[in-house]
Amino acid sequence: MATYVILSRLAPDAFTDPSELKQLAAIVAEKIRTECPGVTWKDSYLTLGRFDVLDVVESNDLRQLEHAVLIIRGYGHAATETLQATPWNTFIAAL
Repeated sequence: MATYVILSRLAPDAFTDPSELKQLAAIVAEKIRTECPGVTWKDSYLTLGRFDVLDVVESNDLRQLEHAVLIIRGYGHAATETLQATPWNTFIAAL
């Protein structure tokens, strides 16, 4: 499966109380789980830089990946950037 990194920046008006983020994240996760079965979530990280969240996912279905990203944008009130990622050892072995 191909690996992707989804970088998300939450909109300033995405929530009014930080505790609301937990509910927002649960809604987004459930929508992706039910509407994008070809996308496997591997991990998520909070970051302290230009982006707020870094998600690592796997998928062989680009359309489902695109749909998952649109769910993050729409329901998660976030701007996203998606990058395909190759494991370092796989990259080195191909040289």
